[in-house]
Amino acid sequence: MKISKITYPVPAIHCHHCVHTIEMEIGDIKGVESVKADVNAKTVEIDYSEPATEELIIGTLREIQYPPEVK
Repeated sequence: MKISKITYPVPAIHCHHCVHTIEMEIGDIKGVESVKADVNAKTVEIDYSEPATEELIIGTLREIQYPPEVK
């Protein structure tokens, strides 16, 4: 099982409540191994494997009002 790691800039992170919300919602996605949101760096780092996908993770961040800056 291949584990992928992604890090996104998420400018909408402003407080520890934001961190908690992101970590809980993304952590609930099947296949997400770990998630760490950083209020100071305004980033989210995620380790995941199937069935989680980058598209699903990005979509979930957008749904919970923390859209990542993606290329």
